[in-house]
This record gives sequence, C-alpha cells and structure tokens, in this order.
Amino acid sequence: MQLYNKLSAEERAQLIDESGEDRLTISFYQYHHIKNPTIFRNYLFVNWNEQEVLGRIYIASEGINAQLSVPSRRFYEFKEFLDSIPFLKDIRLNIAIEQDNKSFLKLKVKVRNKIVADGLNDDTFDVTNKGVHLSAKEFNEMLADPNTICVDMRNHYESEIGHFQGAVTPDVDTFRDSLDIIEEDLKDHKEDKNLVMYCTGGIRCEKASAYYKHKGFKNVYQLEGGIIEYVRQTKADNLENKFIGKNFVFDHRRGERVSDDVISQCHQCGAPCDEHVNCDNQACHLLFIQCKSCREKMNNCCSDECMSVAALPEDEQKKLRRGRSVSNKIFKKGRSEALRFKK
Repeated sequence: MQLYNKLSAEERAQLIDESGEDRLTISFYQYHHIKNPTIFRNYLFVNWNEQEVLGRIYIASEGINAQLSVPSRRFYEFKEFLDSIPFLKDIRLNIAIEQDNKSFLKLKVKVRNKIVADGLNDDTFDVTNKGVHLSAKEFNEMLADPNTICVDMRNHYESEIGHFQGAVTPDVDTFRDSLDIIEEDLKDHKEDKNLVMYCTGGIRCEKASAYYKHKGFKNVYQLEGGIIEYVRQTKADNLENKFIGKNFVFDHRRGERVSDDVISQCHQCGAPCDEHVNCDNQACHLLFIQCKSCREKMNNCCSDECMSVAALPEDEQKKLRRGRSVSNKIFKKGRSEALRFKK
C-alpha cells in the first residue's frame, strides 16, 4: 500500500505535460471531529493517489483543510468519493478562478494539531457559535452600510496584492497574530458596529467569528466561501465586484487575477507589480514580489548574496545548506532587509 509520493515534482510535471489533460484546482474545508486522523489520512492518500489527485491537505482531530488539483475527467469520480464520506457529503468545493495544470505537483496529506494554526484554546469558547454567513450580494450590501467595519483575516503578503475596497488589512505575518490585534483595535465598537470578515476560502473566518462572538462582539458576519466564492458569485449573478487586485493562493500559481488593478510594487525596484516569487537560493526561498526586469537582473533571487549562492553547482549549495535551519527566513514573507520596497 503506497502512503507517500514516489515521483519528484519535476517527474510529475513531465507526466502532466505528456498527458495533455486539463486539471481542476479545488479547495474545501470542514470542521468535524475525526477520531483517528492518521487512519483517515492514510485512507485519503490511498484513494486520492489512485485518482491522480495532487495537493496539500491537512488533517486534524478538528477536521480537514484541502487545496488540491484533480484531472478534469475524474472530477465526478472525485466528487463521488467525497460524498461517500458522511461529513464531506455535498461539501462546497471552491473552484479556482484561474486554472493551472501544475498548481500542485505532489500529493501531501499531513496530520496536524489543527487545520489552521490559530493559537486558540478551543476548550475556552464555543467554536460552533459562528458568525452569520453572507452571500456576495449580502456582503456588498453590508459594505455599503456606514456601520460596517470590514476586516481582512489574511496576512500582509496576501492583502498586499489584493483586498476589498475600504477593508482593514492588519500588518501581520500569521493568522494567530491578527486575532488579538483586531480585538484591541475594535474594542470600542463591539456593540455599535457590524464586524464583517473575509479570507481566501472562508476557513479562517469560521474560527475567528466564533472567537470574536465569545469576546463580546454582538454583530459578527463572514463572507461565505471567502474571496474565491465571492468572485464566482459576482460573475454568475452579474454583481459589482468590490475586490481590487489579485487573490493570493497557496499553490504554484501564488495568485489569481480578480481585477486589473495592480496595487502593490516590486520589492526590489518599486515598480508596479503583484507577482509573488520565491528566491531561487533554496537556502533562502524567501517569498517576495519581483517584477520581470528585476527577475532578469537578479536571476530570480532576492539579493546579491543569494544570487551568488544560486550560481554555485548544486552539490556546493547542498554543502552550504547542510545543518542550517532557514525556516525563520522562509516565513518572513517579504520582510527581508535585502528588499528596499517591502511593505
């Protein structure tokens, strides 16, 4: 029984090219008590590996959080499999705005303590007492209400390239950082304002809305299905789109174009740009915004130092990386001192 990937990302990319088949990028989540996350993880991996599913899926005792891609020809087989799992039957699937056959190149199903790292003690409040879900139409109407405070529950590198007009965009690196900051900033409006939240696909708002109700906020709302579902509904129902820029996504695409507005800048030269890249120096792998001109000039790197390292033979790069922890740099998400025009 195969429980892990046997192909590299490069080998998988070649197979995708050779197949000539289109794939669908999909995301979904569900909070549900899972008695044995490891057994459930293995069950999903075996079945999804056979269905040629690729992606990044987190399993915890509290539920599942999935971003994945599936061959278009096997979508209904994939959906039938989900429906065979009682707590996933008829689950809402967020279909990507822009499709890319190589959005994911491996199948990674991981067991975690939580499906979203929120830093909360779930035993201290009722996680099922969530905010009111809003459709795209209702969300637009709520934004027009002067008593509404709209809050982006995503991180700075996500909202930097796109957000809703007039939204509060906390300058934070992680979801857990935003929770206390938002409560402190809005402490004087717990009863007289509508707290309306949104995120990429809705999962962060599920927990945050319950948390803020526990903290005394009286009028708590959340965008159903997040930005992805909002864009789908605005197109399907011919509604006004109030999101400007790009929606950051956690796969190889790194972003989906929602409007033509470019609201961010290259972190190296300051030119208008909203293309996220990862530094080519694998010992760095910093996520930052880089324009085409700087990409060519810097050889896809964030600094002269990284450019020098990336130019070395691979075996020498591995020697330099050996025994070094770089995770703190990886997750700076554009905060590096080497970037002159970072947010």
